[in-house]
Amino acid sequence: MKTEGQRVIGMLGGMSWESSAQYYRLANELVRERLGGLHSARCLLASVDFADIETLQVAGRWEEAGQLLADAAEGLEAGGADVLLLCTNTMHKVADQVQAAVNIPLLHLADAIGHAVTRSGLSARDYLRSLESGVSSAVGLRL
Repeated sequence: MKTEGQRVIGMLGGMSWESSAQYYRLANELVRERLGGLHSARCLLASVDFADIETLQVAGRWEEAGQLLADAAEGLEAGGADVLLLCTNTMHKVADQVQAAVNIPLLHLADAIGHAVTRSGLSARDYLRSLESGVSSAVGLRL
């Protein structure tokens, strides 16, 4: 039995595993909030080894890092994911490369932030200025 209209979230995680756990928790809390009772998010998780990604980041080998995530995204799509979610901020730098590898939508962090900023009445510039900790350039540029 499947809850009607509930899509399967393909989560690209492992960057770090702690961040992935937060995304998983939040997805389930939102589903419980919206549907009530014992409902939970329908998820698939592909967890990469952050050590591999970090090595590529430090070396400036972003295309290779993007390919690792694109390969994982293809696996999530083949496994039945309806949408993709990058469970990390920095790797949104390669979001376009990941999106190009699959036929399902990637839910970009900057789009979610943009919607929240619009609803709050702030401009994107005001929002970015209000942040105490920096936003990844990949997210900031998209805003």
